[in-house]
Amino acid sequence: VQLQASGGGLVQPGQFLRLSCAVSGSRFSINVMGWYRQAPGKLRELVATVTSIGETAYADSVKGRFAVSRDNANDTVVLHMNSLKPEDTAVYYCNAVILSLYYWGQGTQVTVSS
Repeated sequence: VQLQASGGGLVQPGQFLRLSCAVSGSRFSINVMGWYRQAPGKLRELVATVTSIGETAYADSVKGRFAVSRDNANDTVVLHMNSLKPEDTAVYYCNAVILSLYYWGQGTQVTVSS
């Protein structure tokens, strides 16, 4: 199973970014897809997840600013990040849960700075 993430980059506070991740190589359906992030010196934390039936969950710090969605036909998950803040700066990892196993993408850097 491979996860290929795209998007990320350097933006100013208040701006918008879109992250996308495509999952390939799985013979089984993907239970949960989502995004985690890890800032320097901190543990990896959940950002947002979405189940195969569209149920979503968000970290309190991103509620109302971020939106996660998935395309089951193409096994992709997208994270729309609005009103970005400097504290959103981190490496973002896409994640897929398949038969209770966790798979990770390579990580993409998001930097929010003026």
